[in-house]
Amino acid sequence: MKWEVVIGLETHAQLQTKSKIFCGASTAFGAEPNTQADAVSLALPGVLPVLNREAVVCAIKFGLAIGAHITDRSVFARKNYFYPDLPKGYQISQMDLPVVAGGAITINVDGADKVVNLTRAHLEEDAGKSLHEDFHGKSGIDLNRAGTPLLEIVSEPDMRSAAEAVAYAKKLHELVQWIGICDGNMQEGSFRCDANVSVRRPGEPYGTRREIKNLNSFRFLEQAINYEVQWQINEIEEGRKIQQATVLFDPDTGETRMMRSKEDAHDYRYFPDPDLLPVEITEAWKAEVKAGMPELPQVMQQRFTGEYGLSAYDAGIITSSREMAQYFLDAVAAAGTANAKLCANWIQGELAARLNREERSIADAPIKPAQLAGIVQRIVDNTISNKIGRDVFDALWNGEGKDADAVIEAKGLKQITDTGAIEAIIDEVLAANSKSVEEFRAGKDKAFNALVGQAMKATKGKANPQQVNDLLKKKLGA
Repeated sequence: MKWEVVIGLETHAQLQTKSKIFCGASTAFGAEPNTQADAVSLALPGVLPVLNREAVVCAIKFGLAIGAHITDRSVFARKNYFYPDLPKGYQISQMDLPVVAGGAITINVDGADKVVNLTRAHLEEDAGKSLHEDFHGKSGIDLNRAGTPLLEIVSEPDMRSAAEAVAYAKKLHELVQWIGICDGNMQEGSFRCDANVSVRRPGEPYGTRREIKNLNSFRFLEQAINYEVQWQINEIEEGRKIQQATVLFDPDTGETRMMRSKEDAHDYRYFPDPDLLPVEITEAWKAEVKAGMPELPQVMQQRFTGEYGLSAYDAGIITSSREMAQYFLDAVAAAGTANAKLCANWIQGELAARLNREERSIADAPIKPAQLAGIVQRIVDNTISNKIGRDVFDALWNGEGKDADAVIEAKGLKQITDTGAIEAIIDEVLAANSKSVEEFRAGKDKAFNALVGQAMKATKGKANPQQVNDLLKKKLGA
C-alpha cells in the first residue's frame, strides 16, 4: 500500500554575535571548558539577563530574507525543564510572540521547484554541554555554550521526502551564511537540524510524528529520515501504533533509537519571562536593517541571467555562496561583461574542481579573480587555446607567475595562429598519415579526429584548434 511521508524541520542556527544573548560573555568556539561562563551563564542568585540587540538584528535580517512578517512586539518566555547543563532550570525562548512569523523558501528537487512554508523563527539561548569522555565513568558539564544566541527556524510539514528535506536544509544553510547571521559550521554545532517525521496514507490526517534530534550533517539528515520512514511503515503494517517520541540517530548503525517520549508545549510550562521587557521592533528599525543587507541570492540570480546572459542553472551555481558570487563579479569586472559566461564556466569547472580536490574554500583559492580573468581574456583573443588555458591555470595555482601573460611568456605557450605555418604542418601530417586520410574518405569520421590530434601533437597543442579543423577540412575536400 502506498504511503506518504510528511516532514517538517526545526533548525537551530547559532547567531554570529561576539557575546551571548543575555550577557557579555564570549561566544568564541573552542575555549577551555567553563572559561566563558560568567555569572549570568552560571545562573548565580540575583543576576539579570540583558538582551543582545545584535541577536534581534539577525532575526530581523532572516525574516526580511524569507519574506516573513516581522512582529512589532516580541516577547520572551521561560521554557521549564531540568537537565544538568541548564543551570537556571529553564531556557529563555519565545512562545506566543516570536520575532519572525511565516515566510517561505523555494527549493529545487529533480528540476522541479517547490515552496516550503515556514511557521516561525524565534530567538532563544543555547544550553550547556554534557561531557562523558575521560571522566572515569562520570560526566562533566561545560557551560561555555550556555546562553549562546540561537535562531530556531521552524518549517511547516511541507516536505515529502528525505531529498526535499536535504534540499531545504541546504538552501537554509546557504541563506543564513549569505546574510551573515550564522557561520554554518555544522561540525562545531553552529547549524543543526531536528526532523519531525511521520507517515500516512494519502488523503488521511497526519500520522503520529517522531522527532529526530541534533542532526549535524546533510548526509546524516537523509539517512536518518529514510531509516525512520521505513521503520514507521513497518510498525504500522505489523499492527503496532507509533508513539510520539524524541529519537536519536546513530551514524554507526544507521538507525534511530528512542530517547524519551515527546513533550508537548504544556509540558514545558511556558510563561513570559518577568526579567525581560517585550521587544518593540519599529518600522524604522526594520528599514535600517534592510538597508544594510546584501543583495539576496534569488535577486542576484535574476540579475545574472538578465545582465550577463547566464542560464538559470549557471546563475544558481554561481550564487550558491556569497563568496563565489563575489568572485564571479570580480572576475567579470576584470575580464569584461562580454566574457561573463566564460568566467562562469571556468569558476564552475576548473576552479571548483580544484577547490573540491584540495578541500579549500573559494576564499582560499590561490588564483584570484583578476588572474582568472586574464586566462579568459587570452582565450578570447586567441592568444591561447582553452586547453593551454588549463596549463596556465595550473601554473598560476602553483604560484609560478603573477598573471596569465607572465606565464604565457615564460613558458612559450602562445598559440600558433599563422595560417601558413599551420597549413605546412597539416601537409606534413597528411603525408605521414595516408591510411587515416583513406579511412576518412571512405566515410570514417573518427579518422578526421585522429588527424586533428596528430596536427595538434605536431604543434605541441599550440595551434588554434578551429583553424586546424577548418584547414584540414579544406585540404580533404570535406
